[in-house]
Amino acid sequence: MKAVELAELLKGARSLLVVMQDNPDPDSIASAVALRKIANALGETQCSIVHGGRIGRGENRALVQYLRLNLRLCSEIDFAKFDLVATVDTQPGTGNNCVPEGVIPDIVIDHHPFRRASKAAAVADVRSKYGATSTILVEYLIELGIPPDMALATALLFGIRSDTQDLGREAVRADIDAIDFLFPLANHRMLGEIQRGSVERPYFAMLTKALENARVYGRSIITTLDTIDNPDMIGEVADLLLRDEDIIWTMCSGLYQGKLLISIRSLDENGRADKIVRSVVARKGAGGGHHSYAGGQIPLPEGTEAERRNLLKLIQRRFLKAVGADDKESSRLV
Repeated sequence: MKAVELAELLKGARSLLVVMQDNPDPDSIASAVALRKIANALGETQCSIVHGGRIGRGENRALVQYLRLNLRLCSEIDFAKFDLVATVDTQPGTGNNCVPEGVIPDIVIDHHPFRRASKAAAVADVRSKYGATSTILVEYLIELGIPPDMALATALLFGIRSDTQDLGREAVRADIDAIDFLFPLANHRMLGEIQRGSVERPYFAMLTKALENARVYGRSIITTLDTIDNPDMIGEVADLLLRDEDIIWTMCSGLYQGKLLISIRSLDENGRADKIVRSVVARKGAGGGHHSYAGGQIPLPEGTEAERRNLLKLIQRRFLKAVGADDKESSRLV
């Protein structure tokens, strides 16, 4: 029982560092807060929650504000000062977290495909069939007899609904059971406010740029946001473009802090977005995800416009080949 193993490990620890994705989504945020709740309840362990990027999406910022989280950046942290290090909704070697090379997390809790590096963790609980990491944490809370307060229940409910698109994307029975447990405990008025999280003015300029750059290749759309300061926008645009009634594949990319970030979305029942993104970033960077949604990143060591332009051409060519689209015929979306 992973919950029991986790409890035994936490009872002897004075401090715990919880590492989320660099640009954490609601599932990552809720999972981190749930793990902190467990650690505080079992052993009065002091916890810090960190990430390596930016929280840009409106609803994600609203969730952080609602939870009154004091999140810290990894660049401010000395990992060696903590008794335990945990990763939630991410794993070592994925490229989307800030765990330093050479640091082996003691705890890994995730719902993405299992990574070999996670085997070294004292407690590794990776359930790739689950729709959300929050579902795993809900099961821990129930098994350990730790009731979530209203704020945590609201966050976990939002995390599961967000990652599964209200149970419409890669959800399993465990996700449904977790929602049934959380629903009467959550603040539904706040949940509605979080989902309507306000956006900063530059959001609309980035959205305009994405639509202007979008090209249609058969039943696929590709676009780029150029240089951005909000990495969450890449996935948001990929999701938005998938609403086109004739489209089953989308890819959006953008340059952020010296890396080309990529988001891929799919409605193809026989498609594998996680495999597609790995073929897109092959030998250049790292990537992973699920059947219908995935992400990747490729470093740009030179940082030149020519390097970026050549890389964009390469990933677009690889993407179109992988999804079986003709790269010779395209049209503007708008």
